[in-house]
Amino acid sequence: MTRALIVIDVQESFRARPLWETISDPKVAEKADRLVRLARQAGDLVVWVLHTAPGSGDVFDPALGHVRLMDELERAEGEPLLHKTSHNAFTTTNLQQLLTEHGVREVAVCGIRTEQCVETTARVASDLGYRVTFVTDATATNPIPHRDAPAGQSVADLLADPRTLPADEIIRRTEYALAGRFATIATVDELEAAAAHQA
Repeated sequence: MTRALIVIDVQESFRARPLWETISDPKVAEKADRLVRLARQAGDLVVWVLHTAPGSGDVFDPALGHVRLMDELERAEGEPLLHKTSHNAFTTTNLQQLLTEHGVREVAVCGIRTEQCVETTARVASDLGYRVTFVTDATATNPIPHRDAPAGQSVADLLADPRTLPADEIIRRTEYALAGRFATIATVDELEAAAAHQA
């Protein structure tokens, strides 16, 4: 087992936030599930990562019950489930140790917050010497408000503000920053086609 799929923050916490209506891909869990099925068929390690903020009182506080995989996803017996409190999946978990124990040299990453949790995980993995595939269409994110936008603005105000950075532009910029330096950029369809060709 030299490869692993890391599924990052595809959790019900995000659906519990008002910003979910602005998510770039409401079907991101279905894309992640396709990747999970591919990984299992290939005998690759599947690692699930959930973001937590214990004691925060928000949707990432485990006490509220939202910190769980999205309903479309199901963890198989023996697949690791890690809980992180940092953006990237390495710093506050034993992910690196887990990958080392399984002889993993290549990782594919997908999940929610394209430019934040998924990107930082890809960058750290690259720095640690892993070959990284960033499965761009199996990530999702929200528009980002301008730095001068008022705190706590409504979704309507966020979308109406011309300074708001749209989600599709965030994804494009993330791909541009990672490609060829930190990761190979791929789509779910491309990975499925490659797996079919190897079969």
